[in-house]
Formats: sequence, C-alpha cells, structure tokens
Amino acid sequence: MTMPRETLLVLGGAGLVGRQVCALAASTLRPDRIVVASLFEHEAVEAVAELAAAAPDVVFHAAWGDLFVPTDLAARPRRELQEDPAIRRRLLDVLYGPFEAAYEQNHLVHLVRAWQPTVVVDCVNTATGLSYQDVFDGAQKVRDRLAGDDDAALRVDVEHFLLSQSVPQLVRHVRMVHQATTEVGARVYIKCGTTGTGGMGLDIPYTHSEDRPSRKLLAKTEAAFGHTGLLFLMGRTTGAPIVKEIKPAAMIGFKDVRTIDAIDKNRNGDLFEPTAEVLGGSLTLKADRAGWSTTGKLRVTVVDTGENGVFTRGEFAAITALGQMQFVTPEEIATIIVREIRGATTGQEVIAALDASVLDPSYKAGLLRGAAITSLAEAEAASGMPSVALGKLGPPELSKLLFEAQLLREVYPSLAQIVEAARAPDSMAERVVAHLSDSTVRTVAPSVGIPILLPDGATLLRGPSLNVPEVIGHQTSVQTSDRADVDRWAQKGWIDLRPANLSRWGDRAARMLASHQSARRGSAAANLDTYLGSDLDIGEA
Repeated sequence: MTMPRETLLVLGGAGLVGRQVCALAASTLRPDRIVVASLFEHEAVEAVAELAAAAPDVVFHAAWGDLFVPTDLAARPRRELQEDPAIRRRLLDVLYGPFEAAYEQNHLVHLVRAWQPTVVVDCVNTATGLSYQDVFDGAQKVRDRLAGDDDAALRVDVEHFLLSQSVPQLVRHVRMVHQATTEVGARVYIKCGTTGTGGMGLDIPYTHSEDRPSRKLLAKTEAAFGHTGLLFLMGRTTGAPIVKEIKPAAMIGFKDVRTIDAIDKNRNGDLFEPTAEVLGGSLTLKADRAGWSTTGKLRVTVVDTGENGVFTRGEFAAITALGQMQFVTPEEIATIIVREIRGATTGQEVIAALDASVLDPSYKAGLLRGAAITSLAEAEAASGMPSVALGKLGPPELSKLLFEAQLLREVYPSLAQIVEAARAPDSMAERVVAHLSDSTVRTVAPSVGIPILLPDGATLLRGPSLNVPEVIGHQTSVQTSDRADVDRWAQKGWIDLRPANLSRWGDRAARMLASHQSARRGSAAANLDTYLGSDLDIGEA
C-alpha cells in the first residue's frame, strides 16, 4: 500500500489548541491527511466532522484512547483501570518494568505505527494529567496506612502511589515518543506545553481550589519543565525528528459561553439547604448527602476554557485580569505551531531557545583535553596499572568495550593487526586468552563488576559483584541456562572473548582504517573518524 505523502498526527486534536492546529494546517499546509487523536471517541469523531466540513480537500481521520497505557486498555477510564488489582499491577509493570515490552504494548506507539505520520503535534495537557494524579495525597494515604496494620489496604495505596509518580511516567513517555517517531521516520515532533502556572510565580492564587501555595500546581510546573528537559535531550539525539516546543505562559481560552448544570470539585451538582452545626466537637469533612435536602440543581453561566475547565463570570474576570494569568487564544498558539512546522523562526520556540542559551564546549577546554590525556598517560605508565574503567561511567557497555579494547591493544597494538587476526577468530580467541594471565585486565575488570566470558561461552571469570545483569529491587540472582540471556548480558556488560565478538572487533577496526581513506580534503575531511590514529586508542575508538 502506498502511504500518503504528508500525514499530520495531532495528539489532543479535539481540544482547544489541537482543533485550531488541525484547521490552520488544513488550510495552509494542506497535508494529504490529518489524524485527529483524542482521549475519547466521541470527541475525536465530532472534531473530524467539523473539520472535514470546513476543509473538504483534506482527508481527516479520528483516533482515540489514553496514550500512556497499553492499547487494549486505552479506551477504558484510568480510574476504572486502577481499581482493578490485576490491571493495576500490569500498569505498574509497563511503567517500571522492561522498556521494550512496554513499548510494544503502548497505545501512543500503536497510533504512530498505524498512521506513519511525517509530523506529530502533541497538544495533550501532559503535565496536568500527571500532576493531578496527586502524589501528595497518595503519600499521605500510604503514611496513614503505615500507622495501622491493614496490609492489604496498604498494598493498594502503595500501588496507587507508585502509579502517581510523574518522573517515571515522563521518562517512559518521552522515550516512547522518541523511539516511535524515529522508527517511522517522522520529520517533526512539536509539543504544545505549559508553564504550569499560566506564567505566574510561586504566589499564584489560582490553584484549582487547593490551598495556596498549591503543591499539586507546583508539581505541574515540575512535570512541565521536566518534560521540556527531556524533549531538549530528544532534540539532540542522532536520528530523532526535529523537536520543538511552544509553551504558552497564560490561560488558554476560550471555547464557549453557556449556562450549564455545573459540577463542583466534590463532584456535586445539587443545591442543598444548609444545616446548622455547633463547633466544639468532631467535624465531618465529607458527610452522606442523603442527610441534606436539595433545593434544585447547581445551574450557572460559565465560560468553557477546554482542558482548563469551566469558570464563572467572576472567576474568569479575576484570572484574566491585568497582572494575573490573563489569556492567549488557541488561534494564536496554532499560528505559531504551524509556522514552526513550516520551518519559520518565530522566536517563541523553547527548545531552540535552550539550544541558544546553554554553554557549549570551549576552544580552551579542547586544548586542555589533550594536555590532560597526556598527563594521564604519563602517570598511568609510572603506576604500571592501565587506567581503563571503574564502571561508574555508564551505560555498562562502555566499560565492557573499554576493557575489551585494552585487552586487544595489549595483544594487537595496531588496527591493521586486529583486522588481520580477526580473519581467524578462533585462533584470535586462543591468543587473547593465552595473554589474559599476564594482563591486569584479568583481575581489575572482574573486581569492578565487569566479568570475562571465555571462548567456550560457559565459563565466567568474575569478582564479588556483577554490574550486568543489573540488580532490581530485592533481586539477588538470575538463571543462566538461557543462552539468549547470556548473549544479551555479554553484549551489555561482560568482556566477551568468544570468536564471534572478536570478529566484530575486526569489523570495527576495518571501519576505523577505512575512515582515513576519505576522498574529502581540507576542513570537510575533519571529523572524529579522520582524527583516529592507526593504533587502537581505547578512549577514542
């Protein structure tokens, strides 16, 4: 099947900003198709019907579901999922367990793979969704349970508390965004983020009706800028799409003005005849409503601000007043987003601003690097102990590769010798193992947690601790009968002296030698590869 030339996937596309992005993109960018993704099916379908009527030349599709859960659970309310013990533990596993297994199940990944977008615009109010799971309320519930002896109830509260943590959710989410968009070859990923406080400071009085200063609101800002930091890293990742973020510093509004049957923060929509209570005893904070008589419905006129909820006239006048949050329109935000998609420099894109503001490497530091390495080499020679790795600089593959390079360098000083030896990897393995007894690598590497797998693939020279496989929780041991596990651990953090791995070193050495034969001249030929010498330098290789 031939894929459309340009596909725009708008996450949160049925919301205030998302819908305006879809409308403006349809009229100016004219992509082949726009996928409007929303949390709920009815929202996405309604938005598509409205957008398609206004832009008949563009094909619109509706998609829906929770982006943070497995796709088979994406249509179910989060509260319902968390009340089911089996599903709750599954959610814990996809949040804290192995990444690849979680990636294959995730609904966001499913959408990206299904629609193969060239551009992804993320208008989901991520920080609000994460912070308003209320980690502080969860922590207090756990603390209350710890004072009692109900282990079953404690377990439930601990599981809820773990699921409310914003940091692991953000880290996993951004990794999934990166891998999925890279996998399908997306060109641009642009996020409509938030400051968390509508541009106001720590003294913000608008806190979704919690106490001031609101811990939940500050957690929203922490999540919002943590998200920005992770997107900054994604933007600096080789092979990733262009990453951008627009961060409105005002309330976004508004969608509509109407009179509604309102629901308050306690999920109540009734008017009650108040009762008198004499203070001095116990005051019940949430009583049974059946004890009060109702006088009607809580029907008021409100302004609908989309994801930010509804406000009365008094609330809207206060929050948008000069010196307060004020507000910015969805159309203005959409205009900036579409201009950034087209490649314009608006001056209001956060990731570019960070790129321009961070302190980059200096010329002086580059000169001093060479002097420091020379001093290290001289001190290393005087000590008689190679300075290879302590296992502190991750990932574990780095230490393993440094030790492998050191061992090979001791036997085959030049890259050409490694290439030649690797033509007979079995003989190469025998020679390296024969040298092992004379090398400090034999004791140093296992001592710092990097074991040595001998050519038979069954014998491991190890010290008291192993860096790989990593210890998680209370885990103290693993089974080694599965050869696939052994291969994975050897690749990740064991010195691997099996012929197949030594053959891979031959390929690496051949590529290093080939890099010197570049046809380019002058400054065009100056890169990391062409600066490599003909000998195997463990740090540079």
